[in-house]
Amino acid sequence: MQGPLPPPIGLYVHVPFCVSKCAYCDFASYAGREADMPRYVDAVVREIKRRGEETGHPRADTIFLGGGTPSLLDEGQVTRILEALLGAFSVDEDAEITCECNPGTLTSGFAHALRNAGANRLSLGAQAARTRLLRLLGRIHDWEQAIVSLEIARQAGFDNINLDLMFGLPSQTVADFQETLDAALALSPTHVSCYGLMVEEETPISRDIAAGKLALPDEETDRDMYELARRTLAENGFEQYEISNFARPGYACRHNVGCWTRVPYLGFGSAAHSFFGECRAMNPSRLDAYLAGEEPKTEHISKEKARFESMMLGLRMTRGVKDEDFTRMHGLSIREAFGEKLDKPIAAGLLEWREGALRLTRLGMDLENSVLVDLL
Repeated sequence: MQGPLPPPIGLYVHVPFCVSKCAYCDFASYAGREADMPRYVDAVVREIKRRGEETGHPRADTIFLGGGTPSLLDEGQVTRILEALLGAFSVDEDAEITCECNPGTLTSGFAHALRNAGANRLSLGAQAARTRLLRLLGRIHDWEQAIVSLEIARQAGFDNINLDLMFGLPSQTVADFQETLDAALALSPTHVSCYGLMVEEETPISRDIAAGKLALPDEETDRDMYELARRTLAENGFEQYEISNFARPGYACRHNVGCWTRVPYLGFGSAAHSFFGECRAMNPSRLDAYLAGEEPKTEHISKEKARFESMMLGLRMTRGVKDEDFTRMHGLSIREAFGEKLDKPIAAGLLEWREGALRLTRLGMDLENSVLVDLL
């Protein structure tokens, strides 16, 4: 009699090519290197096949193509990558297969090739409705192109579509963000991600802020935008399941939920991370180093670090960290693992126990980093 199937893993492919580098981006991405795409796809396909053999072709139930801009690949290239994944791993028939796309780069041919190769979810980097904000961010598209991209996706057969939106941008007002939310909801997505701008060092936008050319909204305005997103999306049938993510019932991103609950995953391509067998690995972030075959860096995760990761990632979700799940994974209850470190954030109203889970309160979502410092 056959035993139960092993739990599935996630699969991730990083596509580091972009038309131009956004002003806020510090990701491993490269503009003007499209000529390297054929060689890069060859290298990724080889890595997928090799890792599939090394790991025994494990079962997978999510695939995510991220970037960069995966929609810069041609139809044959994206098909090769997905076919390699489906050939090297035992992918569930109902697997969630996501591809990130940017308005202004998504074509009908690419969308149909994706769908024919098994992809069933798109994530579009729409960001903002106002053209002046898109230009400030260094985005290449306008909102009309976001609308066209949605139409292209739906004509190709995609009905599970996420829109990425940003708030807390220089010169952005609450009214600007309301306009973006209204424009996004008019497109009837199944999922919306709302990210506050993170100003990373050595990016053009950080230099402009430091030079006084740009000014961020004050903290109160930033929080007003976030509250606006939570309220507006809830009123329109979206459930908040993570600090920045909202979905219609049944449409939460399964791949990301897996990452937040420490489901093992394998990553392919430059700068891709893997978490497999309580070991983390990171492929070289530099494109040339990856293409030259440089080995990934690896790190064994100690039991103590694994427990902290469960809290750091799990507390991002509105359901929190279930004590039962934590105990099953780590052999200790949350209280046994963290003891009196829990007392301060609970007393401050940042953490709470509810229905057998430890969760961030509404205030705790704003101050998550201070909670994590307490737990360290």
